[in-house]
Amino acid sequence: AGGPPAAPGSDTYKGWLFKWTNYLKGYQRRWFVLSNGLLSYYRTQAEMAHTCRGTINLSTAHIDTEDSCNIVLSNGGRTYHLKANSEVERQRWVTALELAKAKAIRMRNNQSDDSGDEEPASQSDKSELHGTLKTLSSKLEDLSTCNDLIAKHGAALQRSLSELESLRVPAESGEKIKAVNERATLFRITSNAMINACRDFLDLAETHSRKWQRVLQYEREQRIRLEETIEQLAKQHNSLERACRGAPGLSSASTGITSTAKAGSVQSAKGEASDEDEETEYFDAMEDAPAFITVTADPKHHRRSGSNLSGASEGHPEDWNLEDSVFESSNQSSYNESTCKDLLPKKRRRTRIPDKPNYSLNLWSIMKNCIGKELSKIPMPVNFNEPLSMLQRLTEDLEYHELLDKAVKCESSTEQMCFVAAFSVSSYSTTVHRTAKPFNPLLGETYELDRLEEFGFRSLCEQVSHHPPAAAHHVYSKRGWTLWQEITIASKFRGKYLSIMPLGAIHLEFHSSGNHYVWRKVTSTVHNIIVGKLWIDQSGEIEIVNHKSKDKCQLKFTPYSYFSRDVPRKVTGVVSDADGKAHYVMSGTWDEKMECSKIVQSSHGSTSTEGRQKTVYQTLSPKVLWKKYPLPENAENMYFFSNLALTLNEPEERVAPTDSRLRPDQRLMESGRWDEANVEKQRLEEKQRAVRRRREAEAVEALEEGKDYEGYVPLWFERKVDAVTGELICVYKGGYWETKDKQDWSVCPDIF
Repeated sequence: AGGPPAAPGSDTYKGWLFKWTNYLKGYQRRWFVLSNGLLSYYRTQAEMAHTCRGTINLSTAHIDTEDSCNIVLSNGGRTYHLKANSEVERQRWVTALELAKAKAIRMRNNQSDDSGDEEPASQSDKSELHGTLKTLSSKLEDLSTCNDLIAKHGAALQRSLSELESLRVPAESGEKIKAVNERATLFRITSNAMINACRDFLDLAETHSRKWQRVLQYEREQRIRLEETIEQLAKQHNSLERACRGAPGLSSASTGITSTAKAGSVQSAKGEASDEDEETEYFDAMEDAPAFITVTADPKHHRRSGSNLSGASEGHPEDWNLEDSVFESSNQSSYNESTCKDLLPKKRRRTRIPDKPNYSLNLWSIMKNCIGKELSKIPMPVNFNEPLSMLQRLTEDLEYHELLDKAVKCESSTEQMCFVAAFSVSSYSTTVHRTAKPFNPLLGETYELDRLEEFGFRSLCEQVSHHPPAAAHHVYSKRGWTLWQEITIASKFRGKYLSIMPLGAIHLEFHSSGNHYVWRKVTSTVHNIIVGKLWIDQSGEIEIVNHKSKDKCQLKFTPYSYFSRDVPRKVTGVVSDADGKAHYVMSGTWDEKMECSKIVQSSHGSTSTEGRQKTVYQTLSPKVLWKKYPLPENAENMYFFSNLALTLNEPEERVAPTDSRLRPDQRLMESGRWDEANVEKQRLEEKQRAVRRRREAEAVEALEEGKDYEGYVPLWFERKVDAVTGELICVYKGGYWETKDKQDWSVCPDIF
């Protein structure tokens, strides 16, 4: 190991050490960096710029030495066995580690002491400054005393040297005595200069400390004022929203919606008509926002012809009811009755699961070594999970499947697009409170949801790849549609937030019309990973394309901003035909509802400050397409599961032995036995790693013999090039439901 380039007394200490990895590889050379009380290591020095292999906090670590060259660091469940190149090298590191540990403990204690209110903290700062100045004054007095002693003894020394010069000594000795005398004089002059410099420093410290104190106090007062102002603005914002929603007689007005005519950046109103003066005030405050206006117009002046919209061919308000009660802005109960009256389940499903245990866990101790890594490669205890697998979460997208049943009945492709767009947004409604992580499925794990008799569809998912994790999904509905997708989850932990990026296209085809829709999911972000309450946001854009008619729908998920006056979790979009002509405006929120407004007239508005042309859409009153079902009672203690989610892990007979319902660690967690679930989870993951190692060995053996190795082959899906997108995608090849009828599961692997 090379010697560290930094001294043990400095803030940063770096160098090569040997770290124990495992019994196969033994000790491996690693580059270690000690900084700010943290010891981190990398495979190479170049990795310092992007990849940290591990970090241990010295403030709570135990430092031990086994022999002349070994160091053992332990902190909780983590232990580093390190070896230096020599005993001297080992001692340097031990000294640096002990100093860093002591400093880290002092910093931690100081941080815990500084958690009081602003005014006491200010008084503490003042006393600390005065104490520092008092210490400096004391040291200055000590230096003055030393200076006096130096001057006294220096004068005596010079007298002695002068006496020596007066004696009769050889010429060479006289020269040496003279040189010593000159150096003594220089020493006395230098010490006097040092004392004067120290006195000047103390004077400056006293002068500037008062200035710094005033600046610090001013900044604190400004911060308090800013916090009070923001709090007041937030309260006013909420009051205005409540006043706007509670104002009578607003729903009858036609709504004019302005959007920026630029590809990929569609903006529209939430769909609720509001007071004209309030709207003007709103958008004067937002300089670059598109202008939203409210227009009260006689719909008879906007009659249109040549449209194939069922029940809305001429844009007349009383004709604006495409399907009975589909677009009606009714309350939740009447909506559920109108949409689900013929979909009542024939089998009684469970309505609750055991309450979530209240276990405490130090998140930072686990997550601090995961920054920048792929989430699927981080070993996590079940404490961060919910008792559902990713396959079940994927199936949960079907909660509002009745939207697709209604889309089948649409005669117009643009009208059908509205329902498909609402369905694509509805899949995010279950995520608003669901901050827990689903279980990563094992390779070959499956999940079926057979609701053919109850709701007309049956769904099958299979985990077709482990690294990267990918799941294939196929849904068939006897009511006239088929949906399939292959989703790969890419995720990155960035310290303060976690980004989850689903990759892959979702396909939806209607049997009678042949309309084939394709879209992709947006990015989900989990905020406040380390400190504060976890919350989820969706952001990005969805482009839904009908590859038969070339109709498009651009949906924009607006990211949350504390300073924005937009409705939180806002989704807006425009449905246009193959010629680019806009027909409908979509608006709403991804956690509550989506509305559809028919466009009766469009015109070009003013140009924005960025030089973009604006288009003004005049629309009829919005109609509700989708509204979120209320959560079941006691949902906050049941992981905020919806009614469908509560049934997804309900035990069922005759399912495949690879079904997620049979996964033991997930079942133990649902029962509240988390410690046993963690043990079982480790067993399953180690079993999967053993299978992967065996498969890798077989691949190496086949390569040495010059044979082809096919690798893992999904059981119920097969890879094909999609004719629409040209991508390689896993599609259902058939056979699962037939195998279930025969109850011959001999082809299934043993994964549990």
